[in-house]
Amino acid sequence: MSDHFAEIIKPNTTEAKLLASIDAERLPRHIAVIMDGNGRWAKKRGKPRIFGHRAGAESVKAIIDTCARLGINAVTLYAFSTENWKRPKAEVSGLMSMLKKVLRRELDEVTAHNIRFKAIGNIGGLAPDVQAELAFATEKTAANTGMIMCVALNYGGRAEITEAARKAAIEIVENGRSPDEMTEADIERNLYTHGLPDVDLLIRTSGEMRISNFLLWQLAYSEIYVTPTFFPDFRRPEIFEAIIDYQKRDRRFGDVKSKKG
Repeated sequence: MSDHFAEIIKPNTTEAKLLASIDAERLPRHIAVIMDGNGRWAKKRGKPRIFGHRAGAESVKAIIDTCARLGINAVTLYAFSTENWKRPKAEVSGLMSMLKKVLRRELDEVTAHNIRFKAIGNIGGLAPDVQAELAFATEKTAANTGMIMCVALNYGGRAEITEAARKAAIEIVENGRSPDEMTEADIERNLYTHGLPDVDLLIRTSGEMRISNFLLWQLAYSEIYVTPTFFPDFRRPEIFEAIIDYQKRDRRFGDVKSKKG
């Protein structure tokens, strides 16, 4: 595993020591991140909130690069919730503009790392130009076979489950089954994240102790790691620390016996 970081991590540094503490056999398959604290980070520096979002884009790069090198199967980033439309129009507009620029700017790097891009949420509720950029990124990386990078946009966990249950009910009726026969598998098959493993590790930055309507179904047995670090300061060492903490957990999934890994 260290070979994948040889070009970017110097020996005998803090990062190297943290990396050496990670068990390559017990990595989380799917990491989800609630990227919180951009606005407060900017405010502390006397800057507008969009300044924090731009700095946060560098943290996104660090997360994706690090997780891809580690061999994580999937990373899902909570970029914009259905509730975020309540924010000032200038901030929302700035976020969407930044999203388009970052997607186009980083797409070659994403492709070079064999990463597949996937947008989840009510994508149809976004502006046409944003939808076009998301579609372009999805299509360009569709053949990639490495880590899946999910970006949750215009996303709400309750809305996702409601939509999945509605689609599952329609399928059941169309197939001549009784609604009483609906199973969890019927709903899971219609989730935005179908085909991905459930989230093993949820990371939330900025110290807030809530999940904010994010991946409510997929987080059923996730380990939750909350750090006081604002998202723009969350980089490679902080990712390593979150994974090390995760590997110390005793994951029993409702059983009394430990299930390591």
